[in-house]
Amino acid sequence: MNIKITSKELEATEAIKDYIEKKAERLEKYFGEDFDVYATIKTEGSQKVAEMNIKTDTEDFRAVTAHKDLYASIDKDIDILEGQVRKMKTKKDRQNKLETIRAQEEMKSADTEVTNEIVKVLYYDIKPMTPEDAKLKLQEQPQNKFMAFIDVETGKTNVIYRLKDNKNFGLVEPEG
Repeated sequence: MNIKITSKELEATEAIKDYIEKKAERLEKYFGEDFDVYATIKTEGSQKVAEMNIKTDTEDFRAVTAHKDLYASIDKDIDILEGQVRKMKTKKDRQNKLETIRAQEEMKSADTEVTNEIVKVLYYDIKPMTPEDAKLKLQEQPQNKFMAFIDVETGKTNVIYRLKDNKNFGLVEPEG
């Protein structure tokens, strides 16, 4: 923890510096020793203003308060900063927990992956038409790769399908 204290129109005595350092130690439980504290103390009218910034590798926190007593202003800043840090940590913990739950659910679904089973069934009407009409109908539906129909000439169920080149079609006719 590095502490830098700046004073404007007010002398930063050794007692004030020690007080800020002592209070900033409350934040070590959140960051360890890896953060910087920038404190500015000044006078505005009859009020003593304490502004405190905390900088970490990833986050910045700021609090500014004014009070007749400088020590009370410093206390309030530390309380505000601690609240901001706690809120950020809680938010990150929740987000990590949700991501962990999602990952666990994905792992469960991957572990219980169904193979070699029919997992989806589609129902649709098979209408009597010529293979040419079926081709035109399939062209109208670019999302579909195939279509079953009843050939009006033979009365048998046929399937017309789109080939991989997406330009030509294939026709499946039952024998017999």
